Amino acid sequence: MPQEHRSTARVLDILEYLALSKDGGSTLTELSVALDAPKSSLFPILHTLLSRKYIRLDRRSNRYFIGISAYALGSSFAANQGAVDFILQVMEAVVESCDETCQMGVLDRDKVLYIRKVDSPQPIRMISHVGNRLPANGTAIGKALLSDLKDEEVRELYADGFPRLTAHTVVDFDTLLGQLAQIRKTGVAWEREESAEQLYCWAVPLRRDGQTFAALSVAVPMFRCSEEKKALVLDCLTQAKREIELIAEARGFLPESI
Repeated sequence: MPQEHRSTARVLDILEYLALSKDGGSTLTELSVALDAPKSSLFPILHTLLSRKYIRLDRRSNRYFIGISAYALGSSFAANQGAVDFILQVMEAVVESCDETCQMGVLDRDKVLYIRKVDSPQPIRMISHVGNRLPANGTAIGKALLSDLKDEEVRELYADGFPRLTAHTVVDFDTLLGQLAQIRKTGVAWEREESAEQLYCWAVPLRRDGQTFAALSVAVPMFRCSEEKKALVLDCLTQAKREIELIAEARGFLPESI
């Protein structure tokens, strides 16, 4: 995997952390702890982001928040999403058919970044949020994305070992690589209580021009996970994959434009 430019990565780490902050912004000290970076290296970056309005500072609380320039970038990105409405319609059709939560994610280094979600109408369902990141080795959607990589690339990506989300998370290289080989053959990824207890999940990679640009998943609480439900979910995912890949080819959008 290519090495990241350290200073650029730190800028992005700050923006991503503030964007996902659920506690009303962050102080310099909190950022320093969360990003494991000295205040002295963060402060000049924050000063520049502040002056360019990518972040803002509440002088009363000394907390930093995402700023208007970051919002403008996001709005510009959203304005060019020609296929987004169609993809969401496909995902809504999946949920309508199987009554379970449907998510879309992309690979962000060793993690899944969840970029789209349609909730199940069921009162008991998986709880998750767009913008969340989870270790790819512990999720069906992550395995679907990892299946596009070569085995040596997966080993390099997890050179420090696999993160564990539950007692069932796959943390052995041979086991995971064996699963990825099977996913490449069948086109379907799965996980059973690997990302959350009492949750079963299936996923399919979405491909264009031989490249996986995203993956689509359906998560089912185990008490609803009958053989009939499994068959229905797999049928829904197969149909959704076909429809999304067709629109991807027809409209020619790039993986990063999702």
